[in-house]
Amino acid sequence: MSTIGIILGSSRPGRQGEAVARWVHGIARDRDDASFEPIDLAEVALPHFDEAIPPMAGAYAQPHTLAWAERIARLDGFVFVTPEYNHSVPGVLKNAIDFLFAEWGNKAAGFVGYGPAGAVRAVEHLRLIMAELQVATVRAQAALTFATDFADRTTFRPAPESRAAVEQMLDQVVSWSEALEPVRRKARA
Repeated sequence: MSTIGIILGSSRPGRQGEAVARWVHGIARDRDDASFEPIDLAEVALPHFDEAIPPMAGAYAQPHTLAWAERIARLDGFVFVTPEYNHSVPGVLKNAIDFLFAEWGNKAAGFVGYGPAGAVRAVEHLRLIMAELQVATVRAQAALTFATDFADRTTFRPAPESRAAVEQMLDQVVSWSEALEPVRRKARA
């Protein structure tokens, strides 16, 4: 059975992402085809990238990098829950991704964006980043907007169709994670 990490890509105080990530995890927990692990980057608390050797070399030296690498390596796929900052990916998420290289590869990823426009531009940037890391991104995604999924732009109240979008995305992430298992196994050999 695949293990999928649900990565909350914001550490901002007062962020809406905690409610969104809990909701996504709740939907995922109802499934019996994979296990799901929530990962809050505010709790991971990585410093700004501080490795002397580029991650592609896999020669991590910092204890926090080694712990992060171990956590990501044991996952089979990812769901990124992200807001959009200045038409792109939050810095804390980009930093966490940039710490590693091989640990991301040959896995699947899906996206749940939230914000005024559903974080669609941040998700598009994440798709490009994931492609460089050899992560297969699924087509289905959830774009949660303040107009449809938040009361008064502050209280998370997802629309019924948003749940269906998350379920479709999870279907794809789980099936692609399973399909990529032989590729991961070959890469480890």
